Order: sequence, then C-alpha cells, then structure tokens
Amino acid sequence: MEEKQFHLDEAYYGPSIPPPTRSYRHHGSDDWCDDCGSCCCLISFLLQLIGLAVVTVALVFLIFHPSKVKIHVTDASLTLFNFTTTLNYNLALNITIRNPNKMIGIYYDSIEASAFFGDRWFNSVSLTPFYQGHKNTTILSPVFEGQELVSLGASDLSVFNSEKSSGVYDINVKLNLRIRFKLGNKVKTWRIKPEIKCDLKVPLSSNGKSGAGTFEATKCHTGF
Repeated sequence: MEEKQFHLDEAYYGPSIPPPTRSYRHHGSDDWCDDCGSCCCLISFLLQLIGLAVVTVALVFLIFHPSKVKIHVTDASLTLFNFTTTLNYNLALNITIRNPNKMIGIYYDSIEASAFFGDRWFNSVSLTPFYQGHKNTTILSPVFEGQELVSLGASDLSVFNSEKSSGVYDINVKLNLRIRFKLGNKVKTWRIKPEIKCDLKVPLSSNGKSGAGTFEATKCHTGF
C-alpha cells in the first residue's frame, strides 16, 4: 500500500481532536460537604446533636418520670422593717424544698437568696450547698439582717407608708440556684440555673407577737 507523502511546503495540523464529552456528577452527602465547605458539615453535625439531645430527654422522661420540685416559704419572722434614709430590717425565713422524685437526686451546688421590697433589692445571703436525695424534704433558713441605703420614689414611699399602717409588708424573695440532677445511681446532668420567686406578705412582729395576724405559708414560683 502506497503511503501518502507530505511535502515540506504543505501545512500539517495533526490528527483531528474529538469533541469533549459531558459527565454528570451525582452529589452525595460527602460531595455536598466538599462543595459547601465546613460550614455545612458543622450545621449537619449540630442538627444531629440536637436530635440526640431531644431523644435523650424523651428517654429520661419515659424512664424516670420526673416531677417538679416544690418550694414553699413555711414561716417568716419580721421583727424590724423601718425606713428613714436607709432601710433597717431583720427578716428570718424557713423555706422547704421538696424533691418528690423516686429515682432523681438533686445537687444544689450554689444557693443565693435575695430580698426585695417591691423591686428594690436590700440584701442577699449565700446558703450552704447540699445534695437532696429521692423523695426528700430540706429546710433552708436564710436570715436577712442589717441596713441598706435604698432609694424610694414618691410612689414607693407611699406604698411603704400604707403597708406600715397595715403592719403587713410585701417582700419578694428570689432564690438563684445552680443545680444538677442525678439520674439513678450514676448519671449526672449538666448544671442548670433555675430562678425561684416567692411573693410574701409578712406581718411585722414585736416580741414574737404580731398585731396584723400570722404569716401564711406561701408557694413559690419555680422556674425549673
């Protein structure tokens, strides 16, 4: 067979190049992370983590059947509550905390009780941390005593004078807690910070007697 000869004065462009072919790539979950970057992978991980937390909480409710902790102020003694330019006070409380759960204990890692007249703070005390076992009742006995420079506006002063005439004062006590739950014998949860508010009507007493009646046990609002 005769071979075709190319002369040096003829142009030669080489063999023809076939047209390009398109390939369609299927995007799987790994490819999605590669294309979208680490941000998408982080969001996916967080969603899985949230789902796991929801399932865990649901299992805790199904297994342990937790009940709400009950907190009451069962007794209050107010022997001094006088305002001039400062507020002079002496207030003692008995606060009961009831854990009604059969399989859940509670670690009270931090307890701070704060007292207010209206929305005016006048004292805070720290109480001793403790562990509360199953179906257990604990009594706390904070005492607020001293004097505090409190600024009362015209309306606040009018309320104070009105309550002074009646002999019964509206005093609010808040408990700021840091607690952990013990589930069964081993599992402990992370710390949570519930806020407890007790709206009290406390009669002023002198020599252990009050002319305005006796204090009535009061249920506190729990923020668990």
